[in-house]
Amino acid sequence: MQLFKKISIVFLLLSLSSFGQGFLHRDGQKIVDGHGNNILLRGLGIGGLMVQEGYMLKTADFAGPQHQIKEKINDLIGAKNTEEFYQAYKRNGLTKRDVDSLAAWGFNSIRLPMHYDLYTLPIENEPIAGLNTWLLEGFQMTDDLLNWCEANKMYLILDLHAAPGGQGKDANISDYDETKPSLWESTANQDKMVAFWKKLAERYKDSSWIGGYDIINEPNWNFSGTNKNGCDETKNEPLRALQMRITKAIREVDTNHLIIIEGNCWGNNYKGMFPLWDDNMALSFHKYWSHNDMANIQEIINYRKELNVPIWLGETGENSNVWFKDVITLIESNNIGWAFWPMKKIENIAGVTSVKGTEGYDRLLQYWKDGKNKPSVEEAKYTLMQIAENFKMENVIVKPDVIDAMFRQIQTNETKVYKKHKLPGKVFASEYDLGQINHAYYDNDVANYWVSNGGKRTEWNSGNQMRNDGVDIQKCDDTVTNGYAVSYIEQGEWMQYTIVLDSTKSFEISIRYASEKTGGKLYLSDEKGNKLSKVISLPATGGNSKWTTLPLDTIKLKKGINKVRVYFEMGSFNFNYLEFK
Repeated sequence: MQLFKKISIVFLLLSLSSFGQGFLHRDGQKIVDGHGNNILLRGLGIGGLMVQEGYMLKTADFAGPQHQIKEKINDLIGAKNTEEFYQAYKRNGLTKRDVDSLAAWGFNSIRLPMHYDLYTLPIENEPIAGLNTWLLEGFQMTDDLLNWCEANKMYLILDLHAAPGGQGKDANISDYDETKPSLWESTANQDKMVAFWKKLAERYKDSSWIGGYDIINEPNWNFSGTNKNGCDETKNEPLRALQMRITKAIREVDTNHLIIIEGNCWGNNYKGMFPLWDDNMALSFHKYWSHNDMANIQEIINYRKELNVPIWLGETGENSNVWFKDVITLIESNNIGWAFWPMKKIENIAGVTSVKGTEGYDRLLQYWKDGKNKPSVEEAKYTLMQIAENFKMENVIVKPDVIDAMFRQIQTNETKVYKKHKLPGKVFASEYDLGQINHAYYDNDVANYWVSNGGKRTEWNSGNQMRNDGVDIQKCDDTVTNGYAVSYIEQGEWMQYTIVLDSTKSFEISIRYASEKTGGKLYLSDEKGNKLSKVISLPATGGNSKWTTLPLDTIKLKKGINKVRVYFEMGSFNFNYLEFK
């Protein structure tokens, strides 16, 4: 009996050494930790850090992939200055403060989109063909991030976003250069990719806070079909073969970590990819701009059941708060974890942060577009170094409405104060409550569903400023302003403002607005729709930037919490603030 106990203890220790300390692994259709607990990954992809994409830097019109962006910068300020900019950009783009912030907001994982050229040389630059030169920079960046994740008890998922040669015709994603052999056209590039993953596995095989290896991001290549992005492929033989090679190389040195695979057509075409070839795998899928209903995830759900394998929404985002709340509700109700995209982007309303642009950067972008008014080397370098400085977490604009939609709004339809309103005083239109649509506000256009709607794109916040709800907000040029005004107002829309008073009080209320034409109508109500004021009509002011103040009504507000709604019977005006006297 005593011998049996000792053997049992040894077996338990061996088991914990394999999957203990938080090693994520497959348990049937679930991802579990080393103790068998179901783990629902709630993550963020650090897009733009190692692999720049033009749309994140506002260069997409003339430079989409990273190599084109670098060429533009290098041609303008020279190689030495370009290297100085990129070192600052990468140094500022991700720090411990970033990871601490993500953990505080509710994220339990990070997906790191890697560019292979930070870890090893391109094949054309190798001193000896067929051998791999390993670079410290990428590994050190990964080590640092892993340490910060571990300190916050967050999982780090390694994602090869830019594979040697590039894995897709959508060049921006993988930094594909069509003048050079792609991943699929070069055995040398494939060999380097296999060696790269084996090197990573050797380095991190004992790291329990590595959540998994996402071995190839969004392949989109036509092997035998007619669609250039591989969406009509039926076999996907080269993709399957390469991922099998990589898995075999990883397993030679690492039996601990979950391996995550992706299909063709930006990760979603799994035709020909089965049967699976490893016992510790998960399928990733990516979801953008489609309806958030079971029909849109049924195929991947079916794969989970048929193959008895976990699934993970490895990339999603770039939409409105309504869409964010709905997609998370849908997939979490089906026990699917997720990773949103991206973390930092210049002048972005649809992310957890926004990097501030500058007037100098706008001039630089304009020069790159039209070739006029070329800045000096000194001016251009200063502008770029300022942008790099703005990527620091302490300098970005944190977006509380996005974070609220991704976490709190999943749990409740209760509204929350966006900003405390002190009365008497002004209540700015754009500072309405945080919360779900139909509870904190109502707007007619709330998300972009173009993939499901036959290519018809819809703006939600048509002004593309400040917040990521359906409410349309643009910059405001009034003499008194918080910088923003609600605009593009339509019939039936409304916003709610929570006002807390220490005693019952009556207020004379006026509205500050601008309108090119007559026709706007509005009134105030409580949260149940009971009118608090009369309906007033808004005369034209002479233009949408000609601001005027108009008395609305006198209303009484109670001691404690008041939820006041501004209801628009007719729109077509710009709304700056309500003033309570």
